[in-house]
Amino acid sequence: MTQRTNVVLLAALITATAGAQDVSVYGTTMAQMWKQDISGDKRTMAPAAQYLGIDASQLGTEALSLHLFGWGRTDLGDQSVPGSKSAGDLTYGYLQYRFAEANAEIKAGRFGITQGGAMEQVDGVSARTDLKGGFTASFFAGKPVLYKNLEGAAQKDYEYQHDFIFGTRLGWRMSKIGELGLSYLQDGTTAAKDLHVPSPVDYTRRQMGADIHLVPISIIDFTGRTLWDMAKHDEMATAPSRIAEHDYTLAVKIAPTFVVTGNFTERNFQAYFAGTNMPNLFRQTELGKHRGYGINVVLGPASAVQVVVDYRNTKRDSYGEANRFGGEVRWTIPESKLQTGLGLHRVLADNVISIDDRVPTYSLSHREIRAWVMYESGRYSASLDGIRQSFDDKHNPSLAGVSSQYEFVGSLGARLTPSIKLSGDLSLGANPLFKKEVRGLLRAEYRFSMARKGGK
Repeated sequence: MTQRTNVVLLAALITATAGAQDVSVYGTTMAQMWKQDISGDKRTMAPAAQYLGIDASQLGTEALSLHLFGWGRTDLGDQSVPGSKSAGDLTYGYLQYRFAEANAEIKAGRFGITQGGAMEQVDGVSARTDLKGGFTASFFAGKPVLYKNLEGAAQKDYEYQHDFIFGTRLGWRMSKIGELGLSYLQDGTTAAKDLHVPSPVDYTRRQMGADIHLVPISIIDFTGRTLWDMAKHDEMATAPSRIAEHDYTLAVKIAPTFVVTGNFTERNFQAYFAGTNMPNLFRQTELGKHRGYGINVVLGPASAVQVVVDYRNTKRDSYGEANRFGGEVRWTIPESKLQTGLGLHRVLADNVISIDDRVPTYSLSHREIRAWVMYESGRYSASLDGIRQSFDDKHNPSLAGVSSQYEFVGSLGARLTPSIKLSGDLSLGANPLFKKEVRGLLRAEYRFSMARKGGK
């Protein structure tokens, strides 16, 4: 995204708060510090970040409101991330108008959208409304918010193909049973193969989705969705499937203190593209399939002793199969404001094929133990969390001769006023990259409201 778009949109929206009856401001200020010593290269990292949000209501009418949220970061010491010592972004900033009838609303500006199979960040407009007969309708359109995550010509091609995004969903609510939905998403108007100079990578998407949420009786909750790739890509001739995603979860509450949850997912990355333009959530060039299924069993009330047993199987065409299983014991003592727990898990993974003749294969199988304790009473809170992973294969080249890694994180917090809270974290750990790593974090959270005379 361009800085000019951010600045213009932010300035226009902040100006709109002048006529608001009620304004709420909330934010978090964080400062970290840690030192690194890699082969004699010593650095002191001290990044500081500011997160700030504003909600302003009754902008001339009770139906109109403004919502802003953004962040900024700068390095007070050595550069902590590649690219620049400072950065920032307007995550969302939009005007919202709520109608008095049909649960209808319109948004305009920068917003996040989740409907059907879409999870997007858009500069544009969106609308939704209830219809007769239990039907609902929604749509969004605009320009996708893009990030500088590629180099040179590839970034220009990426931005050129992502010129327009549109999505819509039609739902049907069945009284006391659940909801069904059909959706469509189009991201980009010109596929790579149709460009004047055909591109080797196609960033456009056209997807059809079907989603479901059923609660036929109080003890059963079933949710899920399926996405189909509707685009015509030349490379799809070799793709595993036109089905981009299956994702289904069934929860059965056998008793108030006995809940069983099962999940099944399957994704064809070449057709899926993770279904989003959000950063760091996908690799567009990833091939193959991902399949996973698991079960989670919870016994006992959340206010006393709970036992959790879980199992998860995942399989990637490019990496092989892994099984994770184990359990946790959670203990809550309401009278002492204390919560604690202990978890043990085992991961069995297929060997990874190495190109090194001296290490033809290596294993990522490991054991994991985690323990934690939390305390919160009135204005004060404290927690301590520790995790340790021990790997089976000491010759794994990724471990640099270290067969285990661990980390402990302690936290203290105090609410100074109803609107201001201060807290700090201190972490100590060791891993294959750092023989010893110490990090500190200070956090200030605040929230306050202002109301004009005559406001609430």
